[in-house]
Amino acid sequence: MSLFAMGFLLVILQPSTGQFPRACANTQSLLRKECCPLWDGDGSPCGESSNRGACQAILLSQAPLGPQFPFSGVDDREDWPSVFYNRTCKCKGNFMGFNCGECKFGFSGLNCTERRLRTRRNIFQLTNSEKDKFLAYLNLAKNTPSQDYVIATGTYTQMNNGSNLMFRNINMYDLFVWMHYYASRDTLLGGSNVWRDIDFAHEAPGFLPWHRLFLLLWEREIQKITGDENFTIPYWDWRDAEDCVVCTDEYMGGRHPTNPNLLSPASFFSSWQVRTGRGEKRGKKKKGRTRGREKLIVSELSYLTLGFADPRTAISNISQSGLHNALHIYMNGSMSQVQGSANDPIFLLHHAFVDSIFERWLRRHRPILEVYPAANAPIGHNRENYMVPFIPLYRNGEFFIPSRELGYDYEYLQEPALDSFQEFLIPYLEQARQIWPWLVGAAVIGGIVTAVLSSLILACKKKRAGTSPEIQPLLTESEDYNNISYQSHF
Repeated sequence: MSLFAMGFLLVILQPSTGQFPRACANTQSLLRKECCPLWDGDGSPCGESSNRGACQAILLSQAPLGPQFPFSGVDDREDWPSVFYNRTCKCKGNFMGFNCGECKFGFSGLNCTERRLRTRRNIFQLTNSEKDKFLAYLNLAKNTPSQDYVIATGTYTQMNNGSNLMFRNINMYDLFVWMHYYASRDTLLGGSNVWRDIDFAHEAPGFLPWHRLFLLLWEREIQKITGDENFTIPYWDWRDAEDCVVCTDEYMGGRHPTNPNLLSPASFFSSWQVRTGRGEKRGKKKKGRTRGREKLIVSELSYLTLGFADPRTAISNISQSGLHNALHIYMNGSMSQVQGSANDPIFLLHHAFVDSIFERWLRRHRPILEVYPAANAPIGHNRENYMVPFIPLYRNGEFFIPSRELGYDYEYLQEPALDSFQEFLIPYLEQARQIWPWLVGAAVIGGIVTAVLSSLILACKKKRAGTSPEIQPLLTESEDYNNISYQSHF
């Protein structure tokens, strides 16, 4: 059963909505194109008086984009968020947030100086009380208005550059549903014309970093509304799964006994209403999680099969992007539709596991940041592009890093703690492992050369036994070290 079948559908009033800090959703901020709210801690913009940050002009990437989007100036998401704001808070040190009032991921404490590492766990390894608490947190998020954010119900143009405000409140869970929709919706070209070959969160190298940030922010909001600082999203390890084992009333909802298109009335989520994209009608029921049994197997661990695109070329290959897609399609209903898939809480379990596979890839290959394309990726996916629709601002490349640097790990990936010296050596040992055949060959050749030189030197010494040591030339004088060229191939 999909969450598209969980009661009546709610229609998006305007298909151009996005999320904005409540403190910046006002005429003054929009007319000034500035989002630099006061930090409550000292009453100054961006906490500047406490040296937390400062209000600064946004530095947009000037790198060229790929050819997939042939327009300019027709979509509010272009050069995000400059259509709405060109000045935002630039936070210092370990501070973060739209007013620099929070700590960066992985840090805590009054001054954000304390390191913190949380662990995401398999949902089937949770105790009954832990599992029930997770479900209760989902329900709380669905029924708790967001204190910090509102959604826009019109474009910047429709708002008349800010003089005609079009914002509304939304609950915390649906806020993230709307963010996922806003990042992946089509471009509206006027009337019924749309451009579909655009997606700021999928089908390109930004897919994995975008969803990594999405989950971190979702966790952060749950921690704030519950006061549970240790909360983490559980994951569903669907490798070798022959059925939807989380699709039971005990977990994410079983099938209705008489209507296969609805969730069981005993499900925790049976009364949830759903946000849908443009074109859905109120009361329309969608098919649920009704696909047959099939195995979901991780056959290849690669960035390409997870993220829809090779991070080096930014080229999507649909035939090889099956790991992430397969489960979405298998679940049917809202999960099978990109724009509305975040309606289903299974989305969180699924993407937490996809993120864990991304983490395995990062740990196996230890890519440098330059592996992620700096230019010519589809719109919004270059390394230095800000991710749509997040405010505060985050660049794609900032989340192309190991999870432990962001303050979390996965239960099944945890390794024994390494001291700092071992951590320092790991990259060099990995490089040595990759070039060891070359090193061995060089050592053999070097040994032969050394033996030959030693023989020649010994012969010269015997020949010049009568020569004074003061006038014997140094061996290195015959070498031109400045012209030696060293080249290695990995």
